[in-house]
Amino acid sequence: MFWGKSYLFTPLEDAVNRALLDLKNHAVGSEEYQKSLDALTKLHKMKKEESPSSVSRDTLVVVAANLVGLAMVIKHERFNTITSRAFGMLLRPK
Repeated sequence: MFWGKSYLFTPLEDAVNRALLDLKNHAVGSEEYQKSLDALTKLHKMKKEESPSSVSRDTLVVVAANLVGLAMVIKHERFNTITSRAFGMLLRPK
């Protein structure tokens, strides 16, 4: 069966494929070849700009710090549950 999305082309990928096929139809030194090659480089630049950017290091540090803090709270609650719940059971002076 089909795995991934390799069989689904975006319009930009379709244009790149058509430009590559057009390059095969022209002689290497001809003017049409140069025009097709220029169009292909422009399409590749557009494709590069369209791709999503990677996650910044600052975001990764924030997520890691939040996970470490969450793990510390869970560990504390696991070993100190009696004392943390005992304060709620104390009678308050009136």
